[in-house]
Amino acid sequence: MDRQQPFVSDVKALRERARRHIEQGAITEGYRADRETVIKICNEALATEIVCVLRYKRHHFVAEGINADSVAAEFAEHAAEEQAHADSIAQRIIQLGGKPNFSPEGLSSRSHSEYVEGDTLLEMIKEDLIAERIAIDSYKEIIDYLGDKDPTTRRMFEQILAVEEEHADDLVSLLGGVPKNA
Repeated sequence: MDRQQPFVSDVKALRERARRHIEQGAITEGYRADRETVIKICNEALATEIVCVLRYKRHHFVAEGINADSVAAEFAEHAAEEQAHADSIAQRIIQLGGKPNFSPEGLSSRSHSEYVEGDTLLEMIKEDLIAERIAIDSYKEIIDYLGDKDPTTRRMFEQILAVEEEHADDLVSLLGGVPKNA
């Protein structure tokens, strides 16, 4: 006979655990990830998102040519979404009891993606696509690393990953519509 285990076996013990270390907020005794490692990973992802915001912003403002208006609009939209990702990651770092690293010093070395300006519209699109592909692989690795040890951070990265994949699809579409000499 298969006995079902109760959802919470000891409510009294659960309540007592919740009262211990309340200054740690959402990080309870049930948190199973290495918090310092997760904060480090999140700060690297934060740097990655900031570098992406900066690159997309530059591309938005310097895009020129026959296809520039629609491509620049896409760059601006992506920049705003990357900024939202950075904000989410920074908030999660705070929830984990860490400090988000917004320092411009060392930003590019903390980032997984690179800041490559590109001289032409075509080069800009390609560099943004490369950066998105780096973020996609990086975030997949983070998601795998987190597994079930930190489902909240994992879900955040899964949501960000979905948007990064949309960005890559958008950029591939833009790539097809821009002449090779643009």
